[in-house]
Amino acid sequence: MTVADRLTGRELFARYAFPPNELGYCGPEGSSQAELGAHAREFDGAWPYLEAIAEAGDLTDPLDPVVVTAYWVGGPKLASVDPEQLLTRLRGAFAGQVTGLLGDLDTSAPVLAHHSFHVFVVYPWVRFLTPNTDNATPLRVLQDCRIRWGTVESVDNQHVVIASRPLMFRDGELAMGDARAERVRWRRDAVALTPSAPAPGEIVAAHWDWVCATLDVADAHALHTATQATLDLVNAARSAAHEQTQTRPGRGVSR
Repeated sequence: MTVADRLTGRELFARYAFPPNELGYCGPEGSSQAELGAHAREFDGAWPYLEAIAEAGDLTDPLDPVVVTAYWVGGPKLASVDPEQLLTRLRGAFAGQVTGLLGDLDTSAPVLAHHSFHVFVVYPWVRFLTPNTDNATPLRVLQDCRIRWGTVESVDNQHVVIASRPLMFRDGELAMGDARAERVRWRRDAVALTPSAPAPGEIVAAHWDWVCATLDVADAHALHTATQATLDLVNAARSAAHEQTQTRPGRGVSR
Protein backbone atom coordinates (compact mmCIF):
# COMPACT_ATOMS: atom_id res chain seq x y z
CA MET A 1 0.00 0.00 0.00
CA THR A 2 1.45 3.35 -1.03
CA VAL A 3 1.03 6.80 0.44
CA ALA A 4 -1.44 7.65 -2.34
CA ASP A 5 -3.67 4.76 -1.26
CA ARG A 6 -3.99 6.05 2.28
CA LEU A 7 -4.65 9.81 1.85
CA THR A 8 -6.40 12.24 -0.44
CA GLY A 9 -4.11 14.44 -2.50
CA ARG A 10 -4.97 17.51 -0.45
CA GLU A 11 -4.28 15.72 2.82
CA LEU A 12 -0.98 14.43 1.50
CA PHE A 13 0.05 17.83 0.17
CA ALA A 14 -0.74 19.44 3.52
CA ARG A 15 1.41 16.96 5.42
CA TYR A 16 4.52 17.70 3.40
CA ALA A 17 3.82 21.43 3.00
CA PHE A 18 3.17 22.13 6.68
CA PRO A 19 6.81 22.12 7.94
CA PRO A 20 8.17 24.88 5.63
CA ASN A 21 4.89 26.81 5.87
CA GLU A 22 5.12 26.78 9.66
CA LEU A 23 8.59 28.32 9.33
CA GLY A 24 7.27 31.01 6.98
CA TYR A 25 9.22 29.79 3.94
CA CYS A 26 6.37 29.16 1.52
CA GLY A 27 2.62 29.28 1.12
CA PRO A 28 0.04 31.47 2.85
CA GLU A 29 0.75 32.87 6.29
CA GLY A 30 -1.21 31.74 9.30
CA SER A 31 -2.65 28.59 7.75
CA SER A 32 -3.39 25.53 9.83
CA GLN A 33 -2.50 22.07 8.61
CA ALA A 34 -6.14 21.44 7.72
CA GLU A 35 -6.25 24.56 5.53
CA LEU A 36 -3.08 23.99 3.53
CA GLY A 37 -4.53 21.58 0.99
CA ALA A 38 -7.08 24.18 -0.04
CA HIS A 39 -4.29 26.73 -0.56
CA ALA A 40 -1.94 24.48 -2.53
CA ARG A 41 -1.97 26.78 -5.56
CA GLU A 42 -0.38 29.47 -3.39
CA PHE A 43 2.72 27.32 -2.99
CA ASP A 44 4.41 28.84 -6.03
CA GLY A 45 7.38 26.49 -5.80
CA ALA A 46 5.38 23.27 -5.93
CA TRP A 47 2.49 24.15 -8.22
CA PRO A 48 4.33 24.12 -11.61
CA TYR A 49 5.57 20.60 -10.93
CA LEU A 50 2.12 19.37 -9.90
CA GLU A 51 0.62 20.83 -13.08
CA ALA A 52 3.32 19.22 -15.22
CA ILE A 53 2.83 15.77 -13.67
CA ALA A 54 -0.95 15.99 -13.99
CA GLU A 55 -0.82 17.08 -17.63
CA ALA A 56 1.67 14.37 -18.55
CA GLY A 57 -0.58 11.75 -16.95
CA ASP A 58 -3.79 13.11 -18.52
CA LEU A 59 -5.13 13.93 -15.08
CA THR A 60 -7.33 16.98 -14.58
CA ASP A 61 -6.47 17.61 -10.93
CA PRO A 62 -2.91 18.63 -9.97
CA LEU A 63 -3.84 17.52 -6.46
CA ASP A 64 -4.72 13.99 -7.47
CA PRO A 65 -2.99 11.80 -4.84
CA VAL A 66 -0.92 10.09 -7.52
CA VAL A 67 0.39 13.48 -8.68
CA VAL A 68 1.13 14.72 -5.18
CA THR A 69 2.90 11.48 -4.31
CA ALA A 70 5.06 11.73 -7.42
CA TYR A 71 6.17 15.27 -6.55
CA TRP A 72 7.00 14.74 -2.88
CA VAL A 73 8.03 11.07 -2.91
CA GLY A 74 8.62 9.89 -6.50
CA GLY A 75 7.52 6.95 -8.60
CA PRO A 76 6.81 6.00 -12.22
CA LYS A 77 4.65 9.06 -12.96
CA LEU A 78 7.81 11.19 -13.03
CA ALA A 79 9.00 9.38 -16.16
CA SER A 80 5.97 10.61 -18.12
CA VAL A 81 6.98 14.27 -17.79
CA ASP A 82 9.04 15.51 -20.73
CA PRO A 83 12.27 16.99 -19.29
CA GLU A 84 12.71 19.70 -21.93
CA GLN A 85 9.12 20.89 -21.60
CA LEU A 86 9.43 20.87 -17.82
CA LEU A 87 12.62 22.93 -17.97
CA THR A 88 10.87 25.51 -20.15
CA ARG A 89 7.92 25.60 -17.76
CA LEU A 90 10.12 26.07 -14.71
CA ARG A 91 12.24 28.79 -16.30
CA GLY A 92 9.03 30.67 -17.08
CA ALA A 93 7.56 30.12 -13.62
CA PHE A 94 10.68 31.31 -11.80
CA ALA A 95 11.79 34.03 -14.21
CA GLY A 96 13.26 37.01 -12.38
CA GLN A 97 14.05 34.98 -9.26
CA VAL A 98 17.52 34.13 -8.04
CA THR A 99 17.98 30.42 -8.65
CA GLY A 100 20.73 27.86 -8.32
CA LEU A 101 21.49 25.90 -11.48
CA LEU A 102 18.20 26.35 -13.34
CA GLY A 103 19.67 28.76 -15.88
CA ASP A 104 22.77 26.64 -16.43
CA LEU A 105 21.11 23.43 -17.57
CA ASP A 106 21.17 22.28 -21.15
CA THR A 107 17.80 21.48 -22.68
CA SER A 108 18.86 17.82 -22.84
CA ALA A 109 19.33 17.63 -19.06
CA PRO A 110 17.27 14.92 -17.28
CA VAL A 111 15.09 17.41 -15.41
CA LEU A 112 12.79 15.74 -12.89
CA ALA A 113 9.40 16.97 -11.62
CA HIS A 114 10.34 16.13 -8.05
CA HIS A 115 10.76 18.17 -4.89
CA SER A 116 14.46 17.29 -4.78
CA PHE A 117 14.95 19.11 -8.10
CA HIS A 118 13.42 22.24 -6.63
CA VAL A 119 15.64 22.01 -3.56
CA PHE A 120 18.93 21.25 -5.28
CA VAL A 121 18.53 23.04 -8.61
CA VAL A 122 15.99 25.85 -8.33
CA TYR A 123 16.81 27.09 -4.83
CA PRO A 124 20.03 29.17 -4.83
CA TRP A 125 21.68 27.37 -1.90
CA VAL A 126 23.62 24.96 -4.10
CA ARG A 127 25.68 27.91 -5.36
CA PHE A 128 27.04 28.48 -1.86
CA LEU A 129 28.73 25.07 -1.76
CA THR A 130 32.44 25.47 -2.43
CA PRO A 131 35.28 23.00 -1.83
CA ASN A 132 37.65 23.51 1.10
CA THR A 133 35.38 25.98 2.92
CA ASP A 134 32.82 25.78 5.70
CA ASN A 135 29.64 24.63 3.97
CA ALA A 136 27.68 23.94 7.15
CA THR A 137 24.89 26.47 6.55
CA PRO A 138 23.97 25.69 2.92
CA LEU A 139 24.36 21.96 3.56
CA ARG A 140 22.04 22.13 6.58
CA VAL A 141 19.39 24.03 4.61
CA LEU A 142 19.55 21.58 1.70
CA GLN A 143 19.42 18.63 4.09
CA ASP A 144 16.42 19.92 6.03
CA CYS A 145 14.49 21.12 2.98
CA ARG A 146 14.70 17.86 1.04
CA ILE A 147 12.31 15.01 1.79
CA ARG A 148 14.37 12.32 3.48
CA TRP A 149 13.53 8.84 4.66
CA GLY A 150 14.65 6.89 7.67
CA THR A 151 13.86 3.89 9.84
CA VAL A 152 12.44 4.63 13.29
CA GLU A 153 14.74 3.52 16.07
CA SER A 154 12.98 4.99 19.13
CA VAL A 155 9.89 7.06 19.98
CA ASP A 156 8.98 9.39 22.84
CA ASN A 157 6.05 11.67 23.53
CA GLN A 158 6.87 14.17 20.78
CA HIS A 159 9.95 13.00 18.87
CA VAL A 160 11.38 9.99 17.09
CA VAL A 161 14.95 9.02 16.39
CA ILE A 162 15.42 7.73 12.87
CA ALA A 163 18.37 6.18 11.06
CA SER A 164 18.67 8.32 7.95
CA ARG A 165 21.32 9.02 5.34
CA PRO A 166 22.51 12.64 5.69
CA LEU A 167 23.48 14.89 2.83
CA MET A 168 27.24 15.26 2.43
CA PHE A 169 29.50 17.49 0.35
CA ARG A 170 32.71 15.65 -0.46
CA ASP A 171 35.32 16.28 -3.13
CA GLY A 172 33.12 18.95 -4.67
CA GLU A 173 30.07 16.69 -5.01
CA LEU A 174 26.80 16.23 -3.17
CA ALA A 175 26.12 12.72 -1.93
CA MET A 176 24.21 10.81 0.72
CA GLY A 177 26.36 9.48 3.52
CA ASP A 178 25.97 6.42 5.70
CA ALA A 179 22.86 6.27 7.87
CA ARG A 180 23.10 7.95 11.25
CA ALA A 181 20.71 8.88 14.05
CA GLU A 182 18.53 11.95 13.54
CA ARG A 183 15.92 13.29 15.95
CA VAL A 184 12.74 14.72 14.39
CA ARG A 185 9.34 15.70 15.69
CA TRP A 186 6.20 13.64 15.15
CA ARG A 187 3.97 15.77 17.38
CA ARG A 188 3.89 19.15 19.10
CA ASP A 189 1.10 19.40 21.65
CA ALA A 190 -2.08 18.67 19.67
CA VAL A 191 -0.46 19.06 16.25
CA ALA A 192 0.71 15.93 14.42
CA LEU A 193 1.15 15.15 10.73
CA THR A 194 0.62 11.42 11.20
CA PRO A 195 -2.49 9.87 12.78
CA SER A 196 -0.44 8.17 15.49
CA ALA A 197 3.11 7.87 16.72
CA PRO A 198 5.42 6.04 14.31
CA ALA A 199 6.53 2.65 15.58
CA PRO A 200 10.12 1.37 15.80
CA GLY A 201 11.07 -0.36 12.57
CA GLU A 202 8.74 1.71 10.39
CA ILE A 203 10.11 3.83 7.55
CA VAL A 204 9.06 7.47 7.69
CA ALA A 205 9.48 10.56 5.54
CA ALA A 206 10.76 13.76 7.16
CA HIS A 207 10.65 17.38 5.98
CA TRP A 208 12.47 19.99 8.03
CA ASP A 209 11.90 19.01 11.66
CA TRP A 210 8.73 16.96 11.13
CA VAL A 211 7.77 13.39 10.31
CA CYS A 212 5.26 13.74 7.46
CA ALA A 213 4.19 10.19 6.63
CA THR A 214 4.90 6.52 7.02
CA LEU A 215 6.38 4.95 3.89
CA ASP A 216 6.40 1.43 2.60
CA VAL A 217 9.45 -0.11 0.96
CA ALA A 218 8.31 0.94 -2.53
CA ASP A 219 7.82 4.54 -1.39
CA ALA A 220 11.28 4.66 0.18
CA HIS A 221 12.85 3.19 -2.94
CA ALA A 222 11.07 5.75 -5.13
CA LEU A 223 12.24 8.61 -2.92
CA HIS A 224 15.81 7.32 -2.95
CA THR A 225 15.77 6.91 -6.74
CA ALA A 226 14.44 10.40 -7.41
CA THR A 227 16.80 12.03 -4.92
CA GLN A 228 19.84 10.23 -6.33
CA ALA A 229 18.86 11.15 -9.89
CA THR A 230 18.72 14.81 -8.92
CA LEU A 231 22.05 14.65 -7.11
CA ASP A 232 23.62 13.07 -10.20
CA LEU A 233 22.20 15.89 -12.32
CA VAL A 234 23.50 18.55 -9.94
CA ASN A 235 26.98 17.07 -9.77
CA ALA A 236 27.18 16.79 -13.56
CA ALA A 237 25.99 20.39 -14.00
CA ARG A 238 28.45 21.73 -11.44
CA SER A 239 31.29 19.77 -13.05
CA ALA A 240 30.42 21.09 -16.53
CA ALA A 241 30.25 24.65 -15.23
CA HIS A 242 33.64 24.25 -13.56
CA GLU A 243 35.21 22.92 -16.77
CA GLN A 244 33.83 25.85 -18.75
CA THR A 245 35.29 28.26 -16.22
CA GLN A 246 38.70 26.61 -16.45
CA THR A 247 38.79 26.80 -20.25
CA ARG A 248 37.90 30.49 -20.55
CA PRO A 249 40.62 32.75 -22.04
CA GLY A 250 43.09 34.04 -19.54
CA ARG A 251 43.18 30.88 -17.42
CA GLY A 252 46.12 29.34 -19.19
CA VAL A 253 44.20 26.57 -20.91
CA SER A 254 43.75 26.54 -24.66
CA ARG A 255 40.21 26.29 -25.97
